[in-house]
Amino acid sequence: MSSTSGPNYLRTLPAVRERCSKIYALAQKGELKYFDLHEDKLAEVVEFTGKIITRDFGTNYSSIPPHSRWRHFCTPSNPDLLGPLLASWQSDPSLTPLEIAKRLLDLFVVSVLLDAGAGDLWKYTAKSGEQVGRSEGLGVGSLEFFEKGGFSAIEGKKYEVNAAGLKALSVAKVGAALQVTDSNPMSGLEGRSQLLLNLAVALEASPEIFGTGPEARPGNMLDFLSSSPSFDQSVHVSSLWNIVMDGFGPVWPAARTKLDGVSLGDAWVCEALGESRGAERTEENSIVPFHKLSQWLTYSLLEPIEKILGWKIEGRDDQTGLPEYRNGGLLIDLGFLTLKTSAFTPADFATSSSPSTIPRIEVSHGAVIEWRAVTVIALDKIAAALRVHLNAPDLTTAQVLESATWKGGREIAKALRGDKGSGPPLEIVSDGTVF
Repeated sequence: MSSTSGPNYLRTLPAVRERCSKIYALAQKGELKYFDLHEDKLAEVVEFTGKIITRDFGTNYSSIPPHSRWRHFCTPSNPDLLGPLLASWQSDPSLTPLEIAKRLLDLFVVSVLLDAGAGDLWKYTAKSGEQVGRSEGLGVGSLEFFEKGGFSAIEGKKYEVNAAGLKALSVAKVGAALQVTDSNPMSGLEGRSQLLLNLAVALEASPEIFGTGPEARPGNMLDFLSSSPSFDQSVHVSSLWNIVMDGFGPVWPAARTKLDGVSLGDAWVCEALGESRGAERTEENSIVPFHKLSQWLTYSLLEPIEKILGWKIEGRDDQTGLPEYRNGGLLIDLGFLTLKTSAFTPADFATSSSPSTIPRIEVSHGAVIEWRAVTVIALDKIAAALRVHLNAPDLTTAQVLESATWKGGREIAKALRGDKGSGPPLEIVSDGTVF
């Protein structure tokens, strides 16, 4: 078996870009089922996102932070809710930088797992009294629950996420922590709660990475990463990726696409790459991996590793842009991608909030898979074009995601559909485990 085939390959970062490139090539030939590609709109996308970068950062491109969960612990009046907590840890002489970094990794892991789209209606009321929705709301909610010791059940270890604490959770407890009620509904509450329960299983299943028994915690991966006698304060992205994919493998729903009996995680059969044929639906040449939440988690873990520990990060280019609804929504809202409305069924529009224009579909729908795949490659093209457009050759993909495409996707959605309709230009039926 070649190195570019099989289930192990489809769980790698290179597989994401390679498989998505195949779908993008079909888009260039007009052979997608649900979308038309308009590459002549790339200049407009670059102009739009470039103006956002210039507005927010001028030409000080080195000041652009990476795309990371760290950015989402905020309210309208406070851009850095994590700052005071971090400062208190750093002023405590009993805490080493390693322990501080472990606490941040603990927090970021659970916060990312809770970060799938919450829907247009849900809001979290922070301690300040401010209401915050979407990613920031989930970020603030997870941070405040963490500060209360909600993810730990070990005496004297309040600021941890450990297996014992996770096992004590339930859908009701997570819902209460995130203030979910009948009048404040959240999409996918059960799915995201199950991810946290699954995380306890994952932690205990890999004691060599996370430690043993009830005290197993995500942050202990730092001990594992630095355990080699040849460790030189540097980490390759692939090493962290292997932990995220293998160590956290039990977190993801096992019912998703499988190949040779191996669950592939966020990977899906794409009609555009070959017709599905009954029992052969998971035929390898039709599978497209995305691993969005795993990549989002990896982006998020890299920042504290680099910022708190000062370790050098290598292999950043292995990661792709994130195939989620803000980055992908930008492409549709600016006309880079247009829907082939006739490819959808009347049922796809029947339960939509905008039934005449926006379909409401499952995350496994062929349109979502095509959309996500094109988004991955389009983000590569946007990032490359922005480096030229802004004369910023060192601008990283993580910086582009943070300052341009993700932010731009949110801003254009709000401009076109207003506060109440500022979701994506496709309505996704979310189970809380993908977006």
